[in-house]
Amino acid sequence: MAQDLRELFKEETGKRYPMKDGHEERFLDLLDKELPLKRKSAFYFIKIAASVLVLFSLGIYTYINYKNDVQTHPEIVETETENTKDQGYSLGDLSPELKKIENYYVANINLELSRLEVSNENKAMVDDYMRRLSELNEEYKKLNIELNEIGPNDQTINALIKNLQLRLQLLQKLKEKLNQLKSSENEQVTSNSV
Repeated sequence: MAQDLRELFKEETGKRYPMKDGHEERFLDLLDKELPLKRKSAFYFIKIAASVLVLFSLGIYTYINYKNDVQTHPEIVETETENTKDQGYSLGDLSPELKKIENYYVANINLELSRLEVSNENKAMVDDYMRRLSELNEEYKKLNIELNEIGPNDQTINALIKNLQLRLQLLQKLKEKLNQLKSSENEQVTSNSV
């Protein structure tokens, strides 16, 4: 009963079995029914290129508008510049308590600056406040120089802390004014729509 498969294959390979007439046509018809040939139009690649071009244009337009809307503000709080490192010490170098106070005000000032929403309508007001903050920053630098030249004293330390407090208060006042301006614009819009 055991037969060698190799022998059977050799016997079968020599024989030719004829196919029925029309077998190939029937097979191709069945294949077309199951897997219809989808032809892509000549404009298929043009449609893709146009879509990519539209998306790219929208991206550039959005980027340019976003870049124009975001206003960069000069650094208002400089605690450790190369000048102060070369000159000696700053307020935070005097004691750990003063360092905590300085870090608290600097962090809050930077937080308030990062939360500012500048638009074309309020840009003039924000620029005015930024000019005032820059003046306070220059005064802070002068007080720091005085601290290094004369040495630490209560008047200079209090003046440095007061300067940081004034900057924070100024930013909070700016934030209040911007909120008032925004709410008045919203009221005008709602009254106009009614």
